[in-house]
Amino acid sequence: MKQNLLLAWSGFVLAALSGFAEMLSGFGTRWGWWPFSDGFSILRWAAVCGLAAMVISLGTAFALRREAGKRLLPAAGLALALIVVGVPLSWFTAGRSLPRIHDITTDTDDPPRFVAVVPLRAGAVNPVEYGGPKVAELQRSAYPDVTPLMLPLPPDKAYDRAVEAVHKMGWALVDGNSGSGRIEATDTTFWYGFKDDIVVRIRPEGNGSRLDVRSLSRIGLSDVGKNAKRIAAYLAVVRARQ
Repeated sequence: MKQNLLLAWSGFVLAALSGFAEMLSGFGTRWGWWPFSDGFSILRWAAVCGLAAMVISLGTAFALRREAGKRLLPAAGLALALIVVGVPLSWFTAGRSLPRIHDITTDTDDPPRFVAVVPLRAGAVNPVEYGGPKVAELQRSAYPDVTPLMLPLPPDKAYDRAVEAVHKMGWALVDGNSGSGRIEATDTTFWYGFKDDIVVRIRPEGNGSRLDVRSLSRIGLSDVGKNAKRIAAYLAVVRARQ
């Protein structure tokens, strides 16, 4: 019995330490303690340790299944270990199911161009030049709902609406040019502090305006769907103001 309790504590502590290391893998990257590649290595090892904690907790939960007062500890260790393993596993699953692209736009034929953020991307792994028909085809296959937004507003009013939405999204506004109908901004991810750049383009369309958006990661071959989700969230904010 004592051995099972010791194992239960071991599983819980290992799961807790793995969870702490997992959180630190991202925040340490964001705070500049190590490069993102080291952060991902810490994340992988945290997941491995979390898997070990899961096995230990599951085994002790079975061994203590008839001890009503002692089942909580291994259950807690198992639940924590599932979270620790689940986070990187969800990323891995998304990375396998989604195309390895990091540049998403509502206009794959004529993507909005970055101007003001170009100097800020010095040293970025991914270029600002669009990848062409191959990337466009991969995007259309994976994200068919990423399309332009038509607004029943003149371009100047649509521009004001678009800038307001940028602020509501919490992005850092880099440049706004109402004359050319271009807005550029940067979004910093919460956990790892990755910086992704966004450009919004407003053009007259019929009696209203057409709003196109492009979201581009600075690093990473695959964005695991982040840029498409960002564009969808932004357009939802703009649409909600109609």
